[in-house]
Amino acid sequence: MRFWNNAAAIVLVLVGRISPADTGKPFDAAAAFGARPSIVNLSLAPDGKSIAYVAPTLGQGAILYTLRLDQESAKSRVALTATGKPERLESCHWVSNDRLICTVYGVVRSATELLPFTRLLAVNADGTNQKLLSTKGNFYSRGLQLGGGSIVDWLPDQDGATLMSRVFLPDDHLGSRVGTSAQGLGVDQIDTRTGTAKEVEHPNAEAVIYISDGRGQVRIMGLRIKRGQEQMDTGVITYLYRKDGNRNWQKLSNYNYTDHSGFEPTAVDREHNVAYGFKKTEGRLAFYSVALDGSLREELIYARSDVDVDKSIRIGRQNRTVGVSYATDVRRAIYFDPELKKLVASLGKALPQYPDLYVVDSSLDESKLLVFATSDNDPGEYYVFDRKSRELHPLFLVREELVGVKLATVKAVSYPATDGTVVPGYLTLPPGRENAKKLPTIVLPHGGPSARDEWGFDWLAQFYASRGFAVMQPNFRGSSGYGDTWFGQNGFRAWPTAIGDVLDAARWLVAQGIADPSKLAVVGWSYGGYAALQSAITDSKVFKAVVAIAPVTDLQKLKNESYGWSDRYLVADMIGDGPQVTEGSPARNAQKITVPVLLFHGAFDRNVSIKQSEAMAKALEKNNAPNELVTWNNLDHQLDDSNARAEMLRKSDIFLRRVLGM
Repeated sequence: MRFWNNAAAIVLVLVGRISPADTGKPFDAAAAFGARPSIVNLSLAPDGKSIAYVAPTLGQGAILYTLRLDQESAKSRVALTATGKPERLESCHWVSNDRLICTVYGVVRSATELLPFTRLLAVNADGTNQKLLSTKGNFYSRGLQLGGGSIVDWLPDQDGATLMSRVFLPDDHLGSRVGTSAQGLGVDQIDTRTGTAKEVEHPNAEAVIYISDGRGQVRIMGLRIKRGQEQMDTGVITYLYRKDGNRNWQKLSNYNYTDHSGFEPTAVDREHNVAYGFKKTEGRLAFYSVALDGSLREELIYARSDVDVDKSIRIGRQNRTVGVSYATDVRRAIYFDPELKKLVASLGKALPQYPDLYVVDSSLDESKLLVFATSDNDPGEYYVFDRKSRELHPLFLVREELVGVKLATVKAVSYPATDGTVVPGYLTLPPGRENAKKLPTIVLPHGGPSARDEWGFDWLAQFYASRGFAVMQPNFRGSSGYGDTWFGQNGFRAWPTAIGDVLDAARWLVAQGIADPSKLAVVGWSYGGYAALQSAITDSKVFKAVVAIAPVTDLQKLKNESYGWSDRYLVADMIGDGPQVTEGSPARNAQKITVPVLLFHGAFDRNVSIKQSEAMAKALEKNNAPNELVTWNNLDHQLDDSNARAEMLRKSDIFLRRVLGM
């Protein structure tokens, strides 16, 4: 069917959808909400005639599919398969009309620790001619190469070639043809069909990033500044740039990625000969351009007085910068390109049910766009838009298991902390019970601590809302996105403030009559799990149950886990020293927890070691506190397995209902 939308002047081509109710099977909320997204990482071929997408399989496995859009009878075909044991498909993008480059990610266990790795490989759309692109140098090399490199430039004017940064480890083998002094990160132009490479930038031992102009010329290089004989990270990157057509490097800026001070370039605009990037103004991130003609002239392009401007919007094979976005109560986009601004507004009118709409990819000439649209109570859908015919075709639903399921709306709220500070957050009420009072309630602090929650679809919050819980997600002090003053010393160093805001969210919900004080729980993942446990220690009377997923439980252990890595001192500085480390470690204060605790953790978690949860469970056992630790031997921090996530949701729901007397 076709419907003409006069307001948008876009032809929306609609197709029927099948809801779970049509299958005749009973709805399993844990399985439906815990399922990995049905479709991820869509990419549009340069000619706009094909798409590629990744779909989940069993465990952490995934399959890369390609599909012709210009053939009505075309079917998806398999191009690449990853088992998830340990290799996983992270992303895939077209390098030509018949070839893609994929990033493969995984974690392996060495004799002493878990090691993450990435690799890039190229493959034809039909699955033939696979080429590993990450290898550089000879077979015999010093050290262990974990990073597999990254794409610097897609070289849109060339067919199947790319600029790629690759780590070079020198060859110690007798008779090596490669000099042993050449090491570090360099840039090669690679023919992805043959694997042959041509050096573009000589390896530099301090280099961590290269940025091109989107047309094959490397204009910016970032060098990591280290200190001492141990060569430890300082958190500072010195960016160098080249004038157009010149090979000599000049200093552009210093950028500290721990406190985001200084200018961080993200793209080069060849036409205007400037670097775009982020720099603080009045303690909040803003978007700037810096001239690359030798003058280093700065221009403030967009800033906010209330929140960080924290994302750039880029489009096309050249990744040209067309706008920025920021999040207040909802995320908003500012487009600098007038034509694209008008187009996105028209698409929004054609899809009024989706207030969040993004252009995620385009054909080489930008005549066809890949669009993702979503909302708070709809996981979203992908479309392809033809700018010439003005037709908008739906492609895939993001979460097929939730089609036809009534989801909850999310409302931006604010509440007063004990000291009078107004704290923002998001409240999700059970569908159909938006006006109910004294609901069983979950406070759900986010991870990080350098992160924040945003308005939109959240599978974890939506699951609990579907089970009858009100869910509150506070952006406590220590959250990012609101500037330096709000972030403060971060949620570890200044944990009393962050945890106080989490507890005050619960007290406000009770005061408003939303929450039943006898049915109030706290659930969190990562730092959120830490906040959940530490909240129960700080005030044992507020929450009646605690669920902590992959939580930090011992700050000193967290510091110790960074020993042997170059960011050791950065981690130590983030956490701090003194009594607050001991007082802020749930595992060291378990005797103060008087309510049941349910812990979840994956044994392959590199973000937060499973030893953190094991230490917490042991401490709770020692104090005869009711607790359970659920583990998975082969999963990491994200628990990126549909069955595992369903198990986690199901067990946490049963636990909360039992403890809260529901």
